[in-house]
Amino acid sequence: MKKYCIGFYALLFAVSAVAMAAHPKNEEVKMEQSLYDFTVKNNLDEAVSMSDYKGKVLLVVNTASKCGFTPQYKGLEALYQKYKDQGLVVIGFPCNQFAGQEPGTDAEIASFCELNYGVTFPLMSKINVNGKHADPLYVFLKEQANEDRSKSIKWNFTKFLISRDGANIQRFGSRTTPEELVKDIEALLKKQDGEG
Repeated sequence: MKKYCIGFYALLFAVSAVAMAAHPKNEEVKMEQSLYDFTVKNNLDEAVSMSDYKGKVLLVVNTASKCGFTPQYKGLEALYQKYKDQGLVVIGFPCNQFAGQEPGTDAEIASFCELNYGVTFPLMSKINVNGKHADPLYVFLKEQANEDRSKSIKWNFTKFLISRDGANIQRFGSRTTPEELVKDIEALLKKQDGEG
């Protein structure tokens, strides 16, 4: 009888170990999801891993070409030119979800931005930022941002400022101009990976 009991408990332990190894691992991966796990497409329809931007301070913006805030492209480009050598990357995500203010194709959007505002920072393919078809990166940013957590993007030119390690995500509304972000950007640029 003792032999059977030992065998039963050994079997029970083995089954539990297998179950625990399979299940919590999935939850753990989900909990530890980071900015750098996402892949997006640029405006040439090429896959871009967000891990390419590890160690950079990122300013992620949903943009539009026919919006009252469209002139912010000029300020965003100025920030990029001033701070890119120190580690800032501005990334534009065109979006047509707000009053149809970004109706063009990716090629038309890129041409408009270059001709009118001299944009050289990376522009991605047009995406949705709200709703059931929202790009997974934007779902993540809305959940992780320190303000307006999980709330929908309200309008074009909402900005997410992200630290070098991807852990600190600040959200700013459309009315916050690129120029108003200078102090926050400079503070993040001074910090190296792992610094508080």
